[in-house]
Amino acid sequence: MSGVTLSKVIKRYGDVQVIHGIDLEIADGEFCVFVGPSGCGKSTLLRMVAGLEETTQGAMHIGARDVTREDPAERGVAMVFQTYALYPHMTVAENMGFGLKMNGHPKAEIDAKVAEATRILKLDDYLKRKPAALSGGQRQRVAIGRAIVRGPEVFLFDEPLSNLDAELRVEMRVEIARLHKEIGATMIYVTHDQVEAMTLADKIVVLRAGRIEQVGAPLELYRDPDNKFVAGFIGSPAMNFLNATVAEGRAVSVPSLQTALTLPVQVPPEGTNVTVGVRPEHIEIVPGDTHTVELTEALGGVSYVYLASGSGERMIVEERGDERSVTGSKVAVRFDPARALLFDTKTEARIR
Repeated sequence: MSGVTLSKVIKRYGDVQVIHGIDLEIADGEFCVFVGPSGCGKSTLLRMVAGLEETTQGAMHIGARDVTREDPAERGVAMVFQTYALYPHMTVAENMGFGLKMNGHPKAEIDAKVAEATRILKLDDYLKRKPAALSGGQRQRVAIGRAIVRGPEVFLFDEPLSNLDAELRVEMRVEIARLHKEIGATMIYVTHDQVEAMTLADKIVVLRAGRIEQVGAPLELYRDPDNKFVAGFIGSPAMNFLNATVAEGRAVSVPSLQTALTLPVQVPPEGTNVTVGVRPEHIEIVPGDTHTVELTEALGGVSYVYLASGSGERMIVEERGDERSVTGSKVAVRFDPARALLFDTKTEARIR
């Protein structure tokens, strides 16, 4: 297996530049997830690693090899797509071994590799079935098995769970995590779903408009985001952002809370507009009348309470326990200021 290194990688379509000088190192055996909103360039970047999109400028290495201009078949990668792309007239075993057969590998070798992939993915009972007789999750496992038999240096996943229902998505997340642990291969995974990113990744790359906003371990990005975009994208429900102003004595005045906070950061000069960020799970609902409960989503062990302040600013609060807030009631909120993050309103950069 091998790691992947991108050096000042650029992608242009005519005069339009969609990937802007990306530098990235993915270690051998690492599970790296590209995440970001639609149109951020994550799938384009993955296709560039695969060789399905030409790299306009910069260099790309897999292990010690410069693969920037190599054809996809020569790169030592295998890709699993959002659509399963299985041959409907072939059995599971034939689908998984087809690539090796086309490349002239001996039947005994193909059978051995298919058997190993079948063991890893627990597909023994389905080898003689055709894709029409399989569930969506089983078809996706066959597609992954087809990648495994090739013995690639790097596995590439392009939103492989998007076509599955919620229950199967959870099941397949576990399957993919187990697969990575068992075979220890380098994997690059594209998703717009930050839950998938948080649960699967060793390293998350957050992209926006073809640029890397931040790279780090899942909990590192969750606890220590560099800017408002990363703070809002990582975490579900998203972080609350409250308008505020630096007041006298380095306090931060938050009108929607009708209070001033003393935050453990180097605040800007008095009068500067800033944004206070606080996660729903760090907020507590208390008696008061600063906010109105607009909606309570009861999900069993946890509820999400949607609040509106008198000024119209909204926030989401996570609530646990048997007592839940009632729609239309008046409440107040409180949280430990040490849990709050501060952002520059103009640049969205984190103030530390």
